[in-house]
Amino acid sequence: MKKINNDRRNFLVFSASAAFATLFLGVKSVIAKKSETNNPTSEADVANARLGINLAGIKDWSTEQPFVDFFHMSRDWVSQVNGVGWGTGPELELDENGWIKRLAKNCFATRIICSLEGNQYPSGEYVILYDGEGEIAPTNGFIKENKAGRMVLKVNAAKGPFFININKTNPQNYIRNIRVISPRHEQTYQSNPWHPDFLKRWSGIACLRFMDFMKTNNSSQITWEDRPKLTDAGYASKGVALELMVDLANRLNTDAWFCIPHQADDAYVRQFALYVKKNLKPELRAWVEYSNEVWNGGFHQNKYAAKKGVSLKFANETWEAAWKFSAYRSVQIFNIWTEVYGGHDQFIRVLASQASEDYVSDQILKFQNAASKADVLAIAPYVALSVPPTAKNGITEKAVEAWNLDKLFDHMIKVALPESAKWIKNSKKVADQYGLKLVAYEAGQHLAGIAGAENNEKLTKLFIQANTDARMGDIYAKSLSIWTQLGGDLICSYNSVENWSKWGSWGLLRHYSDLPANSPKFLASIKWAVSRGQKMTM
Repeated sequence: MKKINNDRRNFLVFSASAAFATLFLGVKSVIAKKSETNNPTSEADVANARLGINLAGIKDWSTEQPFVDFFHMSRDWVSQVNGVGWGTGPELELDENGWIKRLAKNCFATRIICSLEGNQYPSGEYVILYDGEGEIAPTNGFIKENKAGRMVLKVNAAKGPFFININKTNPQNYIRNIRVISPRHEQTYQSNPWHPDFLKRWSGIACLRFMDFMKTNNSSQITWEDRPKLTDAGYASKGVALELMVDLANRLNTDAWFCIPHQADDAYVRQFALYVKKNLKPELRAWVEYSNEVWNGGFHQNKYAAKKGVSLKFANETWEAAWKFSAYRSVQIFNIWTEVYGGHDQFIRVLASQASEDYVSDQILKFQNAASKADVLAIAPYVALSVPPTAKNGITEKAVEAWNLDKLFDHMIKVALPESAKWIKNSKKVADQYGLKLVAYEAGQHLAGIAGAENNEKLTKLFIQANTDARMGDIYAKSLSIWTQLGGDLICSYNSVENWSKWGSWGLLRHYSDLPANSPKFLASIKWAVSRGQKMTM
């Protein structure tokens, strides 16, 4: 079973293939003249820097495990034939919510509840609840109680992944609404779907960015009917229902940053805004962004925007067309939200761009005067070291694999941090020019192999070791200090809790049960947030 962070992996693969485009942008950024706009240049707002977080996506190998109902995080059904290899069964007949309506003869279906190995999820008594009639058989654990609609299962996480099989189901009253409640939460899961440790960890955070929660990248959602729903069998495929995201923001008393799917039609946008206006606490703000990294050629949203931009004759070159369409569609979305809210004081209008290229930001902000309909310019000023197999700025896979931690941190301090600071400074100038605040939609360390170098075990080991080192905490502290000094506002770290691998060490913590003391970058981030007045605990 392949377990990767597809979103960030796509970005890394694209980074290696975009050398020519980057060169082009570098030349253009030098020769481009600053555009004249209708926005008067004003004194920059006093920085109100605060810490936000990108929540890790929902999947069966999630190490954050935010829900007490593990079925929410489970993988889609696998159709099986008795006595034959994995996944060889016929196509399953599912209802509109993803529940199996009937099974073919000699077939069964498997649901991967949690695929983590080695005690990476809680052991104990799980309660499996369901409606309908049939036969459910778990693959891990000792059944203590089994009666219609309810099973009590003693699970030992040391034995590895946790699956359940549906061996029989009554087509007239098929098994549905399965819940797999983690130990000690049967009495509370209906009133509070969130794990108390998850709520405690992010209490005091300034903003929750739901990009991965919403499965924003490469989304196929178009109409409101396509959206994730509370009644969906699980949330790993389409993302988390809006109702739950608003509920989480309300419980934590924090702003909510939403990424509108790139193909969403106007009716979708309007219904989304109507729900948020009605249900998000009035003292909280919604942050509204069109998709995620539309400038990034590794994502479907970039190709969609490029095609749309060319068809509208915004530009002949696909990359430029994508930038301009992102501005165009963003403003359309902002206008719908403004109509719903009767103004734009209660939500934040986000125009996002590429941190390393202020030329791109300028092109987006000035297109059809988009900046005049926005509130913030958002960038991702990572402290970055992307290592390709072949030479790039003197960096090669073979060279870096021979580094020790001293050499790596020397590079981060002398090269990566100043580079990030340069991106922030240049982006702040562009934001100031258009009268916008500068925020970070993502941030943190960005150590990763790309274009094949991610398979280098020496690199992976080096980068994972670096993320456990006390000096990584220093890097985060310095980076956050630079952000504050250069006038940055909200900065959303990428990401919350996620296992580290060859695809990157993105999580501030690796695992839900990690002690904060074992993650210097988590400690540094929370300490900085507390220094900014946020009531967070370490």
